Amino acid sequence: MLNLITPIWPAPPQVKAYSTTRYGGYSKAPYNGLNLADHVGDEAVAANRALLVQSLQLPSEPVWLKQVHGIHTVTASPTHTNCAADASIATQTGQVCVVLTADCLPVLFCDRAGSCVAAVHAGWRGLAGGILEATLQRLNVPAQDILVWLGPAIGPQAFEVGEEVRTAFMDFLPQAADAFIRTRNAHWLADLYLLARQRLAHQGVTAVFGGDFCTYMDIERFYSYRRDKVTGRMASLIWLNGKK
Repeated sequence: MLNLITPIWPAPPQVKAYSTTRYGGYSKAPYNGLNLADHVGDEAVAANRALLVQSLQLPSEPVWLKQVHGIHTVTASPTHTNCAADASIATQTGQVCVVLTADCLPVLFCDRAGSCVAAVHAGWRGLAGGILEATLQRLNVPAQDILVWLGPAIGPQAFEVGEEVRTAFMDFLPQAADAFIRTRNAHWLADLYLLARQRLAHQGVTAVFGGDFCTYMDIERFYSYRRDKVTGRMASLIWLNGKK
């Protein structure tokens, strides 16, 4: 049986969204559970993906992306499956947007009217490079009408980075300094959740929910690349159901 996370946010009823955990599935060690990434050498992924589709009664196969830590966005359609991108957007019912993560930040978007959704893979490079801004531009919805949910990612007590990461964010937004705590010479603990909230607020988006997970610390529920190196991936999915 799958153990799914349902976002707590005021999305309209036709917007359906979930994040998976590592519970359930057919993967064996070191991917134990519901690994959904087909690029890590796990033979059980196809069966796990089929289980996900069946368990959630998805209206279509999710549009799996080839994530590259960039800022390219695509429309969620079968023609874009395995496309090199880090965000997908849907305005039609039945098209399932999905991203895979195991420390990076999954970000789900919808508008208050329930006319569009998006799933974003935001590692620090994509976040600093502008993947959230690129997604907002593609959605083309007034900022006050956007809702955002921040899914399971590495928490601020576990994500140590170098000076180049801090500089990349502060060059764009000086207040990003608030998201970094110095640990040792030229090393900092970074708060991905706060960095995402800052970037969204800079675009006028303040209805932001979630952001209280830590993939690194929560060994039972989540995969973590930084913790385990060889590991699986969780999925964060969102789609328009067509039925309000």
